Amino acid sequence: MARNRAAPPPGSTPLLVACALGIEHLALRTGSRAGSSAPVTVLRTGMGPRAAERTLTRALEDPAFGDAAVVATGFCAGLAPGMHPGDLVVAEETRDAHGRTPCAGTELLVKELVKAVPGRTVHTGPLTGSDHVVRGHERGALLATGAIAVDMESAATLRTAVAAASADGRPVAAVRVVVDAPEHELVRIGTVRGGLSAFRVLRAVLPAFFEWHRSLLLPRR
Repeated sequence: MARNRAAPPPGSTPLLVACALGIEHLALRTGSRAGSSAPVTVLRTGMGPRAAERTLTRALEDPAFGDAAVVATGFCAGLAPGMHPGDLVVAEETRDAHGRTPCAGTELLVKELVKAVPGRTVHTGPLTGSDHVVRGHERGALLATGAIAVDMESAATLRTAVAAASADGRPVAAVRVVVDAPEHELVRIGTVRGGLSAFRVLRAVLPAFFEWHRSLLLPRR
């Protein structure tokens, strides 16, 4: 478990940004922090839903994160025709075999991402989970369920965050950058133009998360 952490001062509401891969953690750690006015921790969970659930459970046992807002982010596979590497996906809900988790502040995130990454297309809709990398015909089957993108950790991350919340609940969101799509499949992240484009976009998303956090959560009641 890797963290890039700013310690929360007493009475504040921290923001926990969870990603799976080292390359995603690097992009977020080296990205712009313009607009940050609250404690932020970038947490690397490891790849796959089990790793995400296990790592986030441990992190949320820390009293400092008892009421933290959680954003799941990183790369994803686009499912819909016309998607391109570097497009953004803002989840209206995440889905997996355990159920669905509604996301908070979707419209606000779209608005702020348009500002943070001008010229990039932002898609909204259900984000589905998988326990393996999805390719070929599997994309069509998932698209038929209504999902617009798939990744391995978001659903488990948000489900775990909500389950560990206090009675007041916990705002959660998922924002992913498309690294490959039906017409643009890639084998290794970072080895082709699509992977590099997605990396650059992921570096730019943090200010949108900060604004989401500030506008929705501070002050909390």
